[in-house]
Amino acid sequence: MSRARVGVQVKPEHAAYADIRRTCAALEEMGVDVLFNWDHFFPLSGDPDGAHFECWTMLAAWAEATERVEIGALVTCNSYRNPQLLADMARTVDHISARGGEGRLILGIGSGWFERDYDEYGYEFGTPGARLDALDRDLPLVKERCSRLNPAPTRPIPVLVGGGGERKTLRIVAEQADIWHGFGDAEKIAHKHAVLDDWCARLGRDPATIERSAGVSPQPGRFPEDVPDHAAAADALYAVGTRLFTTGLSGPDFDLGPVRDLLAWRDAVNS
Repeated sequence: MSRARVGVQVKPEHAAYADIRRTCAALEEMGVDVLFNWDHFFPLSGDPDGAHFECWTMLAAWAEATERVEIGALVTCNSYRNPQLLADMARTVDHISARGGEGRLILGIGSGWFERDYDEYGYEFGTPGARLDALDRDLPLVKERCSRLNPAPTRPIPVLVGGGGERKTLRIVAEQADIWHGFGDAEKIAHKHAVLDDWCARLGRDPATIERSAGVSPQPGRFPEDVPDHAAAADALYAVGTRLFTTGLSGPDFDLGPVRDLLAWRDAVNS
């Protein structure tokens, strides 16, 4: 059975970059497995016009500043970049992150949802269905371009797809992703796993080849604050097959306490 891993989303909002960088260094030292940011142009909580930094520029900096931890966006918005360009960006960050071996990038991606990003930066928002169709169309283009780049990526870059739509998103995961990420309690996640497994059966994919990821902390301003105990939430999610457990940190203070608890839980279940 695959081991439990811990990911931390260091939100690129309401903090100076120096503080974000110090937080990432501390998290790597603590033993976190994956560092995530997110791909938005404005804060998702607090002051909507507060301090905020761009996703992929930051990932390149993290690739240089860290040594061991995997890095990625939770998640990249497919709408914001040409898929050929995104492939080249991902390949480049993959190489920057390599330390004498394979790179450490996870290509987290989703169809997009935050309308203000689209409106203020001049992207067409369209409909959820059209954005999912675009993701379905573009992921093969990303992979195809990666196969043609010189130099090639240091490894097949793992693709994480975020979202819980049962008719389109989970089919895309079954066809094209290495990791699925969702939000919800154990009952909801177990249901999504069953739907994903069914899509895998229809498409001839071994469901065990898809790592299951879920958030185990509240996301202020977007998700209800209904997870008071990170370890208890992780226990319940682990029982239904989740193996990558993510928690979010908000600036400017970045409280590391919940991460310590989650790491202690991880080490206990993996022992």
